[in-house]
Amino acid sequence: MSKRTQRNRSTIIILALILLVPGFLYIAVNRFGFNEYASLPVFGDKELSGEMKRNWGREYADTIFHTANRIYFEDAAGANIAFPAGDTCISVAHLFYTRDAAFSRLMLDHVDMLAAHFQENPMVKFFSISVDSTDTRADLESFVDRYRNMEVKHWNLVSNPTVDIFGYAQEQLLIDAMPDPADSTRFLISNQLVLLDSKSRIRGFYDISLKGEIDRLEDEIKLLAVEEIRNKPLKIEKIR
Repeated sequence: MSKRTQRNRSTIIILALILLVPGFLYIAVNRFGFNEYASLPVFGDKELSGEMKRNWGREYADTIFHTANRIYFEDAAGANIAFPAGDTCISVAHLFYTRDAAFSRLMLDHVDMLAAHFQENPMVKFFSISVDSTDTRADLESFVDRYRNMEVKHWNLVSNPTVDIFGYAQEQLLIDAMPDPADSTRFLISNQLVLLDSKSRIRGFYDISLKGEIDRLEDEIKLLAVEEIRNKPLKIEKIR
């Protein structure tokens, strides 16, 4: 066999591998389930809808997940603020009240730091929700006076005295909130930050009293943002 024939045969084999290997990998990925991405859990009650859906070429049972109902608040400037944020945004929320200069202040300090880290990403919205129906717009404005560029950080400090915020926190956000039975001027509120996706599903709880939880929240916001971006083509395809 001549050297030229050997070179031609080698070239054909290489070209065949270039053409066949991607196809083989695609089949292997779909058949053996390697096409998986890291994904956060979804919290709350869930049930099967009885329908099947398709994602990346694979069918799966459609599940109805717990979602937080949308409600409206006012910020310190009197603007109406919808919570959870729109269907293209990630929401991070927690409870506070302005008469609490200790725990609530600590919670806002953590949120200020997080919001600063994500201020270049308008997809991520932060909500500090007052549980005190007596908190006025002036109270809110005074309480956040030390924090700068809240609008740039996509961070809203909000209240609404007409909303049963204790019921909403317990039933929708799945966190604790109640008046303090020993002191009518105080409230017992959760020490957790809550992460919600663009479908208003709860994707994480983060206890600020535990070491490393703020870092975990920061990492999981990034992970959820990737998931949201990855799922955008699917939303466009469904609209068509």
